[in-house]
Amino acid sequence: MKKTTLIFVAIVACLVSIASAKSGVATFYTKYVPSACYGDKPQGNMVAAASDVLWNNGAVCGKKYTIKCTGARNAVPFPCTGKSVTVKIVDHCPAGCASTIDLSKEAFTHIADPVAGIINIDYKKAKDHDHDL
Repeated sequence: MKKTTLIFVAIVACLVSIASAKSGVATFYTKYVPSACYGDKPQGNMVAAASDVLWNNGAVCGKKYTIKCTGARNAVPFPCTGKSVTVKIVDHCPAGCASTIDLSKEAFTHIADPVAGIINIDYKKAKDHDHDL
């Protein structure tokens, strides 16, 4: 009985984790400084720019998100590496941004083939111990 209960609790926990992720789109950029959040102060290369969907007048600056590629949006049929990446929001993707999150090229390359240029993603706010979705 205890083993069955433990398995059930584990399954529910996994489903809640998956359900908390939101779907979106990611692209990448290559110039990280200056940024809307930190000006000329570099923040490393595992960074991202938030679109208006997340920006909230800059309230998202410094927040971390875990991103996982979920599939193609163009002619590159299997762009995903199967990995996830955690990035820090350092910038604002300008109006007309083609993505939910504009990743640094290094972060994008970690989760997808950069030849794809644009991918479908799942994303969620990261916790200190989060590494995967």
